[in-house]
Amino acid sequence: MGPHKSPVRRSVKRALVASVVGAAVAGAAYVLVPMDRGDGRPPALGPAGRAMAAVGAGAPAALPDLAALIGEREAHLRAHPGDDHSWAVLGSAYVARGARTADFAYYPKAEQALRTSLRARPRGNPEALTGLAALANVRHDFRAARAWGEQAAKQAPKRWTVYPALIDAYTGLGDAKAVGKALASLQKLGPAPAVKTRTGQVYRDRGWREDANAALTDAAALARTRAEKAAGLHRVGELAWERGEPAQALRYYEAALDADPDHHPSLAGKGRALAALGRTSESLHAYRSALARQPLPEYALELGELYESLKLRPAARAQYDMLRARVKQESAGGVNNERVLGLFEADHGDPEAAVERLRAEYKRHGNPQTADALGWALHLSGDGEAGLKLVTKAMKDGPRSALFAYHRGEIERQLGWYGAARRHIGEALRINPYFSPLAVREAKRAMEALGEPPEGGPEQMYAPVEPAPAPAAAWTSPRRVTPPGYSSRQVTPRRSTMRRGTPSTPRQSTRTAPARTASPGS
Repeated sequence: MGPHKSPVRRSVKRALVASVVGAAVAGAAYVLVPMDRGDGRPPALGPAGRAMAAVGAGAPAALPDLAALIGEREAHLRAHPGDDHSWAVLGSAYVARGARTADFAYYPKAEQALRTSLRARPRGNPEALTGLAALANVRHDFRAARAWGEQAAKQAPKRWTVYPALIDAYTGLGDAKAVGKALASLQKLGPAPAVKTRTGQVYRDRGWREDANAALTDAAALARTRAEKAAGLHRVGELAWERGEPAQALRYYEAALDADPDHHPSLAGKGRALAALGRTSESLHAYRSALARQPLPEYALELGELYESLKLRPAARAQYDMLRARVKQESAGGVNNERVLGLFEADHGDPEAAVERLRAEYKRHGNPQTADALGWALHLSGDGEAGLKLVTKAMKDGPRSALFAYHRGEIERQLGWYGAARRHIGEALRINPYFSPLAVREAKRAMEALGEPPEGGPEQMYAPVEPAPAPAAAWTSPRRVTPPGYSSRQVTPRRSTMRRGTPSTPRQSTRTAPARTASPGS
């Protein structure tokens, strides 16, 4: 065999190595484009291929499948370190693995792999750019996610997989207009499951609960893998929880766990729903299991507040200590938990320190959740008027949230605006009477202190009616009648055809009127 054939042989060998991970055609193209046979059914893939398809579509992947994909790509790259596609695949898989397991150590590895891919192919590499956008989103660095995502969209505007990452980034920045544009692009280009999922999430953030429920239910029905189905069922359960329906939410959480026992968000949701239903011991067990699988700071905060509501203060303090330690650990992996930590400090620590922390976070990421957290911290630190402006903005721009409504009502109560306070605290309890084990208790106490509104309504519904001035002797215009409840100044009279100081006779027209004919009987 002549030497002129060696490049071909090397090319064939490289293609065969790339196919080891289970992609049937052009394995590297799987980075961000899921394979489909055209009939709506997924191709028959091995564990690594399934993980690659899920990661490429921004969908959840099963943990064993992710482990298989990572192992195979690492082995391939040891032999082929210049393969930019495989570096992008590996980096995106690290992002997904870190998000599923809350192992922040994967994030620096993901960044290194994705940047290696970019160095190998600086231009025309939307796969690596989208992976970096996804990494920035899971780190809650939404400015960086927007920058990477917009670069990817500029390079490949028809590649649908960049738009879910952009939707997450714009949502984190509180840019509703940009969210709408990115969603419109996804709806034109993306497959039904991805479109339904993101559409439902955007509708939920806009407060369109019925539309969100319909879209997310469809997304769960269209799920192609058990991990994807679990994520879809969990989202529908979250909507049920936010509506104040813990029994229905529990059914969705349990169905999600049947599909994927490793789905930790459904374990935490199950704990939340069981606590609302009074099944406290089961609730504590679910929360502990969720924290064992993924020790997120928000789970520790929820469990600590549940312990505190049960007057188990040492156990609550242990969870709060875990929260602080976890935030510190995750910050080493580049994860931003300022909003969660700020809310915790406002309610359980130093409100003034919370204001400082949250004010900086709000400048970076001005979304409704951060606006509400900062507004609440400002109120607790003594600046209720400034806090009320932010919480009101959060209610206007964000989802229909019992917590937002409670914060607004409680600030109004402290400011002495009792009618508005009664309305918004009552709204919080109507939206979800179980939204927080501690805040619900305070909301009920506040409503008792406010009492019922006074009977009969306000003493005077309208401005007092001013008496009409007496007409001058020479003024002969018709009498003006003031409608009940209006001031005479609020009624603008028609322009009179009379002249001041002249007899009350209409001016004669210069035109000759036709002769009138008497009617019968006149």
